[in-house]
Formats: sequence, C-alpha cells, structure tokens
Amino acid sequence: MFDIEQYYEAKSVEDAVRLLSEHEDAEIISGGTDVLVKLREGKGAGGTLVSIHEIPSLHGVRCLPGGTLEIGPATCFTDITNHPLIRRYVPYLGEAVDTVGGPQVRNQGTIGGNVCNGATSADSAATLQTLNAVVVLQGTGGVRRVPVTEFYTGPGRTVRRHDEVCRAIEIAPEDYVGFTGSYMKYGKRAAMEIATLGCCVRVKLDEAGETILDARIGYGVAAPTPIRCRNTEGALAGRRVDDPGIYELIGTGVLDEVNPRSSWRASKEFRLQLISELARRALREAVDRSLNHEAPKTACSDEERR
Repeated sequence: MFDIEQYYEAKSVEDAVRLLSEHEDAEIISGGTDVLVKLREGKGAGGTLVSIHEIPSLHGVRCLPGGTLEIGPATCFTDITNHPLIRRYVPYLGEAVDTVGGPQVRNQGTIGGNVCNGATSADSAATLQTLNAVVVLQGTGGVRRVPVTEFYTGPGRTVRRHDEVCRAIEIAPEDYVGFTGSYMKYGKRAAMEIATLGCCVRVKLDEAGETILDARIGYGVAAPTPIRCRNTEGALAGRRVDDPGIYELIGTGVLDEVNPRSSWRASKEFRLQLISELARRALREAVDRSLNHEAPKTACSDEERR
C-alpha cells in the first residue's frame, strides 16, 4: 500500500496547475514509475498526488507548423520508440528511451517524468541535450520555454517550479535535419538497469559525406547533471570523416569537459574510461549511419501533422 493523503485527476493542464498551486505538498504523477517507487520507500509519505495521465494534449508526437517536433510529456517510452515521426527524424531518441528498464516500465513510464525528475542517469537526457530540446512549462505565471541545456540545476533538481506542468518537449528542425546519431548506454546488465553511463553523439556531414559540419556530444552520469561537451564538438567541426584522428580527438577531448564521481555502480576512473570509449564508438556509428544515407533531408511536412 502507498501512503497517499489525497489524489486528484487533473482534467486539463490548467486544472493541474490550479491543483498544484492549492497544495504545497502536491507532486505530479503520470506513469508513476518513479513517484510510486519513492512513496514505497517512504519518501513524501502522506502527501498529495496530481495525476496528468488522462490529459489528452499531453500524449503523442506531433509535427508543428515550421517542422518542429512536439513530444507530449505523458507519452510512454514504447510509444516514442515506435512512433513514425520519431523513427523517421530522430530514431536515436527512440533507441535511447528503449533502453529504459524492461517492457513493463517502458509501457508505463513517460518521457516527461524522465526529464523532470532531474536524474543525470535518465536515458533520454543525453540525447535531448544534443537535440537542443526545449521544455515547455506552464504555471500560474504563464508559459515559459526552457532549453533543456539550462533545465537541470543539480542532482535531482531542475528549474521547474512547484506549480508548473511540463506541457511539451520541442525539437526544432535545424536540430534534426541532416543529422544522424547514436546513443550508447553502459550498465552491469543488458536490461532493467540504471545507466552507469550514457553517451549520445550526433553528426551532420557535408553533401559529399566527407566532412563533419556539426557535431553534438551529450552525456548522462558524466557530471552531476546531463551535459554537452561543446569544446570537443567545436574541435570535430571541419574534420574529415576518413581521418582516423577524429576518434582519438573525441576520446581524449571529452575527458577535459566531464566531472564524473565514484559511486557503488562504478568508480570515477572506470567512468572516465567509459566516457572516452563510448564517445569513440558512438561517433563511429553516427558517421556510418550518415554515410548510409540515414539522415533526414527535410523537416516533417504538412501531411505528417495531426
């Protein structure tokens, strides 16, 4: 049994905001795969839950005018992985969330919870960092759009205010058109495991497929919050893909931009080894995917809007 004092099922985002503002101890719940575990452990016992699970506008993946991809925060991981828009334009995001837990967790857990719980080990975090995703928040003060690169403030902490609801996660076309990518996760087991380290590398090549025009490198569990390695990204830009030195560059460059810690899952030294090796492997796979013409050439279209 869970020690819950009050439970409300919000009918709309506005209703959820109202309930949160009226109850200082309230916590949002959607899939419940994080919240209910905490309650079972006695954290937040006797509190109030506000469910956003039945709000239709918070579910699904849509193409907005201009080609921006909008992901509803209450969309479960399985639906994200299998959605046609994700598979066509940002398949590496689908691959990342497909590493979360097991099938039961992926069928229930949501991307909004994965982001808003603030965990650096969240499997969506590294990829969303490289996508320059924007978290759309709605509260009593109105709507604000926060770049995910500015969303995390510390372990388990974000800029989301108590009365705010994540309304959407947006990905602009300039951040996915022409890119391929790869997410790699290391854990002690192949499934049902929290990431010891997560790494996403994305590249955009020139039309000839010879030169890196843009590179993005994101990590989870390489610092107190999910991070980007922007100095190494800049160093890769302009380098030829047939230059074997790019793999040494990324493998050593990222080590100057991370700050992992030792924990019971892995030592700092082991994480540093993973940080370097996974970056090399993810870069190689991202380049191979681009050379195999897997990068989307255009943004999502009017026909795909719904």
